[in-house]
Amino acid sequence: MKTRFKIHKTLGIIGIFAAVLYSCTGDLDITPKDDQTTLSEELFKNETAYKQVLAGIYANLALTGTDGAGSSNLKNIDPGTSQFGRVLLYVQSLSADEMIWSYENDPGAREIQRNIWTAQNPLLLGMFSRAHLSIALANNFLRETTDAKLDSRNVSAATRTEIVTYRAEARLMRAMAYYYMMDIFGKANFTTEDDALNSQPPVYDRAQLFTFIETELKDIDADLVAPRQNQYGRADKAVAYMILAKMYLNAQVYINENKYTDCITYCEKIIGGGYSLATKYLDNFKADNNTNSATTEIIFPIISDGLTTQNYGPTTVMINGSVGSLEVNGSEVGVSAGGWGGALRVRKQLANVFGPAFANDDRNTIISNGRSIDITDISDKDSGYILQKYSNAKSAGGFGSDQTFVDTDFPLFRLADVYLMYAEAHLRGGGGSLTTAVGYINALRTRAKNTNTIGSGELTLDLILDERARELHWEAHRRQDLIRFGKFTGGNYNWAWKGNGSNGIALPAYFKLYPIPTASMAANPNLTQNPGY
Repeated sequence: MKTRFKIHKTLGIIGIFAAVLYSCTGDLDITPKDDQTTLSEELFKNETAYKQVLAGIYANLALTGTDGAGSSNLKNIDPGTSQFGRVLLYVQSLSADEMIWSYENDPGAREIQRNIWTAQNPLLLGMFSRAHLSIALANNFLRETTDAKLDSRNVSAATRTEIVTYRAEARLMRAMAYYYMMDIFGKANFTTEDDALNSQPPVYDRAQLFTFIETELKDIDADLVAPRQNQYGRADKAVAYMILAKMYLNAQVYINENKYTDCITYCEKIIGGGYSLATKYLDNFKADNNTNSATTEIIFPIISDGLTTQNYGPTTVMINGSVGSLEVNGSEVGVSAGGWGGALRVRKQLANVFGPAFANDDRNTIISNGRSIDITDISDKDSGYILQKYSNAKSAGGFGSDQTFVDTDFPLFRLADVYLMYAEAHLRGGGGSLTTAVGYINALRTRAKNTNTIGSGELTLDLILDERARELHWEAHRRQDLIRFGKFTGGNYNWAWKGNGSNGIALPAYFKLYPIPTASMAANPNLTQNPGY
């Protein structure tokens, strides 16, 4: 049985970092939430503190503050608009053809889902700030674990051996934050542990970030734990390989270079790491996905625990939000019967990829229930289909520990995505085997109890894009996928409410990147706005 990495034991860590971080990340305007305001030498007298401080880096993916779900360590930013997984879901999925959020008075949601965002959008500020906080937390951990610091504290040999791995994990988490900055904004304030705390950071563009992330992830490989051998919720080699594989798959977008062969190489590394598909597709999205068959498939989760890490993260939002206004079906998925009153529904285009051949596919959890497939009025929660993919129920019966804050971890990276990346990279000329690629697509369908397997002549890029929608919907991949396939901007593929038209209208090409938040540019004169905004 795999137990979650106990980030809840270090709820105060982010607050401890606050004053130190402010000097190197002024654009974040972090507010201290703890009586301690520095990483004092007193803290490190107990050598277990190093693991606790490392846990603070991971905690930043799940938590927004130290005083419960409603707290925020980012000043003047609502916790609901800055939880890492939630804002990632919004910018990658809510902006595309997968979901609709009913409550358009929620700050920033209307503009994201209608593709009319500006540099003042609070969700974009939340994404920008939370990613940079991850970078700052990692930098400070690395500053506190230099040989000189460890020597001065007479840290034991055993702990120093562990710290080698801890440092590699911190560097990986920093690289992941830069990866998302590269993908979403195309640039980032760039700092490492070697930069002076009060210095004005330079700005790295996509090409510079790509080179740094690639070099960094390869450099730490020897110090990371082997795939599937680390504590659940902590990063290992496979997480680094996953980021590299996704970078290489999207390299044509990021740096205008063909890296599909490299994508195949790193997909094979992950597949060779001992992973296997969960026995049941929906095990990946249940309250016990940290202990059920999904543990062989999930490569890296964002941890959620209804008692100890309460947060308004992606799984809490999706499980409560997807309870239907008409169906009042929350008790089926382990939350209150009414949930959040129909906050989330399915856009027509996602429903349509589950045609007759996928009616009984386990991945099809869409509920029509006499509803209209069209959403002509976003505020009408009774229109549009609903989805029951994520659940606070356990695979063997019973429910999570709380009826609002769920126990369901968000599967940020999982093996099914690797199978799909391999097949796509093969078709794009990256090498590998056609037979293997077809086998991976069929493995996903067979796992979903779908008998409509494909032959070698049926594997096309269009099929893969639809298969990615069927397999990975509501998992924060779709915007990236549509951009890579040339379908996010322009008008050759429109979806409901794209560009603020009920049937969809074309988006300008510059919308492939989000704008740099105005508040972030004000804090760093080196930051310039992306073209078009």
